[in-house]
Amino acid sequence: MNKEWYRITDPADIVTPALLVYPDRIEKNIKTMIAMAGGTRNLRPHIKTHKTAEIVQLQLKHGIKKFKCATIAEAELLGHCGAADVLLALQPVGPNINRFFSLMSEFPNSTFSAIVDNAQMVEKIAETARAKGIRVSLWLDINNGMNRSGIPPNADAVELYKKIYDEPNLQALGLHVYDGHILNKDLLEREKKCNEDFEVVFDLKSSLEAQGYSIPTIVAGGTPTFPIHLKREGVETSPGTTLLWDAGYNASYKDMKFLPAAVLITRVISKPNIKLVCFDLGHKHLASEMNFPRVLLLEGEGCTQIGQSEEHLIVQCPNDEIFKVGGVTYAIPVHICPTVAKYKEVLTVVEGSITGAWQIAARNLRINI
Repeated sequence: MNKEWYRITDPADIVTPALLVYPDRIEKNIKTMIAMAGGTRNLRPHIKTHKTAEIVQLQLKHGIKKFKCATIAEAELLGHCGAADVLLALQPVGPNINRFFSLMSEFPNSTFSAIVDNAQMVEKIAETARAKGIRVSLWLDINNGMNRSGIPPNADAVELYKKIYDEPNLQALGLHVYDGHILNKDLLEREKKCNEDFEVVFDLKSSLEAQGYSIPTIVAGGTPTFPIHLKREGVETSPGTTLLWDAGYNASYKDMKFLPAAVLITRVISKPNIKLVCFDLGHKHLASEMNFPRVLLLEGEGCTQIGQSEEHLIVQCPNDEIFKVGGVTYAIPVHICPTVAKYKEVLTVVEGSITGAWQIAARNLRINI
C-alpha cells in the first residue's frame, strides 16, 4: 500500500487549511461496511458525519436504501438524493415539527420517520397529522444508558409506545436505541457491555409483544457497537463514522478495518521559537472539543500538540527542521464529524490530483425547508 496515499502532487494553489477526501477510499469503506453487515438489508447508515450528497449517492449506488440523519437539513439532502427511507434521529420540537411535515410533502417518493420520547410531542405530531389527513411513522427513542435523549425502558415507555401504536394517524415502527456511551476499545469488553445494556431493550420488546403490540424493527447503535448489533436479527445498524473514519476511531477500534478517507492539508505559518511550529489549523477549522492530540500529523514523528487558538495550532517538534514556513503538511482529524461541519466543501483527490469539490450541503441547519 502506498504510504503517502494522502499526498497532493501540486499543492501550490490550495488555500489552507482544506479538507481533502479520497473517493476510492470512501467506496472501499462502503464495501467493507456492507460486507460486515452481510448485505444492505439491516444497514441504516448515519449521514451526520459527511452531510454530503455525493457520498449518499455512492451508498445508493451500492444498494443502501435506508438512512439515518440528525437534522431537517440532512433529511432534506437525503430527499434530494432520492433516498427511499429516512429516519430523523432527533425528536422534532418547535418549528421542526412543521418542517418535518414539509419534508413529507416536498419529497413524496421518500418515506420519512422520526424518533419521539415524550407524550406531549407524540400528541402534537398526531394532532398535526390528523389535520393534514396523513399517517406519520414514529420510533420510540429508548435511553439504555447514554442519558442524552430517549425514555428509560420502563412502564412509562410501554405506555408511550402504546399511545403511538393506538393513534390512527401514527404508525409505530419500533424502537430506536443509541448506545454512544459504550466505547470500550477491546471488542470482547465492548460486546459484553453492549449486550448487558441491551437486555432491558429486549425485555421492553417482549413486554410489548406479550400485550399484542408489535415491534417490527429496532434501530440500534453507532459505529463502536456496529460490529455487535449487526449480529442481531430484527435490528438495523446505524454506523456513521465508517465512511470517512478518523484517527480517534482508528486508534481505538482495531477490530474494524476501515480506511481514513479524509485528511486536512495545512501550512506552517510560523516557527515562533526553537522546536515550536505553528500551523494554520485553529478552532475554526478543526474539532477542538477534546484534549490534545486533535490531529494525527502524518509527517513529523514525535511532535506534541500543545496549544490551539482560533487560527493557530502550536506543535512542539524535536525535528522541527523538517517543517519550513509556508510548507504544507497533512493530518488526519481525531474527531472527523465536527471537523467536516467547519468546511463549506471538501476537495476530492484521485491519484494525487485534485479532481473537484463536494459541497457540505447539509452543513447548516436549513437548506430550503
